Amino acid sequence: MKFIVSSTYLLKQLQVLGGVINNSNTLPILDNFLFELSQSKLTISASDLETTMSATIDVESDSEGSIALPARLLLDTLKTFPEQPLTFVVEDNNTVEISSNHGKYALAYADGAEFPNAVSIEDASTTTIMGDILATAISKTIFAAGNDDLRPVMSGVFFQFSQDSLTFVATDAHKLVKYTRADVTATESAEFIMPKKPLNLLKGILAGSDDDVLVEYNDSNAKFTFENSVLICRLIDGKYPNYEAVIPKENPNKLVIDRTQFLNSVRRVSIFSNKTTHQIRLKIAGAELNISAEDIDYSNKAEERLSCDYQGDDMQIGFNSRFLTEMINNLNSDNVQLEMSLPNRAGILTPIDGLDEGEQVTMLVMPVMLNS
Repeated sequence: MKFIVSSTYLLKQLQVLGGVINNSNTLPILDNFLFELSQSKLTISASDLETTMSATIDVESDSEGSIALPARLLLDTLKTFPEQPLTFVVEDNNTVEISSNHGKYALAYADGAEFPNAVSIEDASTTTIMGDILATAISKTIFAAGNDDLRPVMSGVFFQFSQDSLTFVATDAHKLVKYTRADVTATESAEFIMPKKPLNLLKGILAGSDDDVLVEYNDSNAKFTFENSVLICRLIDGKYPNYEAVIPKENPNKLVIDRTQFLNSVRRVSIFSNKTTHQIRLKIAGAELNISAEDIDYSNKAEERLSCDYQGDDMQIGFNSRFLTEMINNLNSDNVQLEMSLPNRAGILTPIDGLDEGEQVTMLVMPVMLNS
């Protein structure tokens, strides 16, 4: 087995696939990349048993075979090469020899047959979505997903596909984000929960991509196919909480404010808040928003006044500044709207502008009780 490939082209593919490999694997074979050569097509795969990703690249070769090469060693070596062709030759003594312009390097390989096979997806439903739209949907929601091992369903992003729209939801019980695209639809309705790791991989690869992504899914697995790559992952098992039930429908108090000004103010004031609760207080009366925080233990306090457009009753409501900052930061509109009903009911944050046709973002942030 022998092939010739560009060093930077190979490195670029391996760095993407390397994101799949865990630091500590139960099976030693998973510390390797699987190289499967079929004439001039080389398919490279990486897996952690839950997620498997593969990319197919063009190489110069007329041979076939499959071997597993140590990922860390290969990546570290390739990072040091300037752009040049590298020749890989599988020798009889269980090593692969890599020849560059200046030298030769030998590394031991494992038998490709030991590498676990990727899951095949039976009775799959499919939908096609543009790469950039999928990447946006992931980055708009994934930050709100939880990290609680006791509630695994909340540690992923909920995909809800229907004939009218695609909806993506994430929540950790303190904050919730619902992102909907009415300009993309699925052939049939389906719901599944995607884990964070494969989503982060997809987000990184697909940002800014115009290519279509084919999404195939059944009850237990999902498969994403795009350009020269395929990602297959196991879905999170369980039923997602009924998130619609927690979104308050009647919100008579509406505050519209400049997003950047609001974000900067919350950031500044929150420096003076209690280090455990991160509590800030919003006091709204007329066209004035008063943001304050106090850390009684250290006699630190801060207060800022902003002008805003407000319709509703005068009110005071407390929020965890970290959640609020994260959410405002994740919107890219000029102005945002905060809708509220009562100080103990969730506030709804939405962008006023900056959305594409058919795009909708709703963010929900739970209040914290104010100690008067």
